[in-house]
Amino acid sequence: MIVVTTDLLSLSGTEMAQAVREGKVSATELVSASLAKIKEENPALNAVISLREKAALNEADQLIDRGQPFLGVPFLLKGLGQTFRGLPATNGNRLFQGQVAQSSSNFARALTNAGFIVPGQTNYPEFGFKNITDSKMYGDAHNPWNLAYYPGGSSGGAGAAVASKMVPIAGASDGGGSIRIPASWTSTIGLKPTRGRVITGPSDWRSWQGAAGSFAITKDVEDTARLLDVLQALQPAAVFQVPLQKPSFADLLKQTVKPVRVGFTTESPVGTPVDPEAVAAVHQAATFLEQNGFEVEEIEVPTDGRALIDSYYLMNEGETAAMFDQVEASLGRAVTVDDMEPLTWALYRTGRHISAATYSNALAAWDQAGYQMATLHEAYPLVLTPTTAMTAPRIDQTMVSEAQLDQMRDIDALTPAAQQRFIFDQWLPSLTRSPFTQQANLTGEPAISLPTHLTKAGLPLGIQLVAGKGQEGLLLQVAKLFETQGRLLLKD
Repeated sequence: MIVVTTDLLSLSGTEMAQAVREGKVSATELVSASLAKIKEENPALNAVISLREKAALNEADQLIDRGQPFLGVPFLLKGLGQTFRGLPATNGNRLFQGQVAQSSSNFARALTNAGFIVPGQTNYPEFGFKNITDSKMYGDAHNPWNLAYYPGGSSGGAGAAVASKMVPIAGASDGGGSIRIPASWTSTIGLKPTRGRVITGPSDWRSWQGAAGSFAITKDVEDTARLLDVLQALQPAAVFQVPLQKPSFADLLKQTVKPVRVGFTTESPVGTPVDPEAVAAVHQAATFLEQNGFEVEEIEVPTDGRALIDSYYLMNEGETAAMFDQVEASLGRAVTVDDMEPLTWALYRTGRHISAATYSNALAAWDQAGYQMATLHEAYPLVLTPTTAMTAPRIDQTMVSEAQLDQMRDIDALTPAAQQRFIFDQWLPSLTRSPFTQQANLTGEPAISLPTHLTKAGLPLGIQLVAGKGQEGLLLQVAKLFETQGRLLLKD
């Protein structure tokens, strides 16, 4: 087969690497095609915030085949947290404007060792705090399915880049759904691996106390499995560790999935409304699984969703306060409300009042929820939910009122208890759209969003499958079942 250049970006990452290895296309041609697509699509999408065009083309030209699984495949990194030497490292915050990474993270080095070529970085909100990408530094990201809508967040740029075929795979991270939410809203595949599965360090070993970690957004299940093989690591220095998967995740895909019991729910864990389209997506997936021999029944998840979301927000507040303690020490001055967006300021000031005992109790609640879910998985190896409760919001839709923005700036006027209540209230509109993703971050379980549903309005919605710790193989096998039978809906 002769690969036609115009068709290159329709290939999966696995297919691209094979084409390079077989001499049907060069890595330089792949990277050139990706850069051309970025330049064509990005003025409308604003998915990519920085490019290293000359360096990427030079690396592609000098690439030597040493058996790398993703030989010559272009890969966009998320601009937040996935540091790459020479690329911006601003956190989307004005205090870090102009800052450039002096070294690459272990995550980024593992990618280049696997043969990927990095042409640039994708868009995200300040510090990754939101489920939309409305960066004040870089501008709004737009959804390829409809430019009037967000592609989600915080890995919104990654979701838009993959959905628009700028690259077959893009780096993403997930601290409360930031891989799975954009995957749901851009009709891509988003896996959040088990806590401790993916390589980390050397500067950050305990991101959000293990709630956050890096992986990617993809459009192909085999790419997802092979990437997980590349990025899984057993590091002596790692705080959280998972035994290496053997046989490989890619090999597991060659095995026919054995039907298991599936428990499903469409009830929001925090009691918020769920759109009938999201309910329908879950019921359609449940019927599909039943048709393929799975025993499926409706369940109640045993965890206290409201208590967990309160602990999740408390963690965000505490970690933000700790971060700015370090920033202030580095700056030699106190930070002010003018140094950051109002939400970041509100989290920081609220976090200053959280005691060590309160924080410790919140983490203990995560552990108890992990135990409850592990017990549930003994009966139901898979749990099926909507990924998001409704479609992406419009970019012109106000998520936070002017009164709330004013209160964020004046958060110190509230008592500590009132501050925490306010944080919940102002985040409620966003939480209402995506209440299903945070729990897996707190329990450490793997979860995947699969693109299976288009609403009557033509907007995507994903379904979420959650498994016990270490069971990404089961998630990938089930994802492959959906893919093989044509049940994954990807953008043309």
